[in-house]
Amino acid sequence: MGPMGARILALGAFLCAAAVAAGAFGAHGLRARFDARQLELWETAARYLMYGGLGVLALTLAELVRQRPVGLAPALLAAGAAVFAGTVFALALGGPRWLGAITPLGGAAMIAAFLLFVWRALR
Repeated sequence: MGPMGARILALGAFLCAAAVAAGAFGAHGLRARFDARQLELWETAARYLMYGGLGVLALTLAELVRQRPVGLAPALLAAGAAVFAGTVFALALGGPRWLGAITPLGGAAMIAAFLLFVWRALR
């Protein structure tokens, strides 16, 4: 495994760790301070951050098993997960509502990453 593959694997693991930490913080540190809608947003952000992290790990490992250079899909997935989860976390914390217009860009990047991987896998 080259240094890029190792870095992207580490990024995926970091996203998973951040998702677990955020979920635990929401369940234990924010439950008394947040209303039901804010908790729902927080949990959604943590869940999608985990999906992104696990996806980064899976896509990167699949590329390495196939002995191919790690393509753009894992990095795009990580960026999309960070944008999606980051904006939803911010909305849960009372951030400006215009962040809701950015959130779908993160989701679209995640979808594009998985479709890019499909394309690479079938080539």
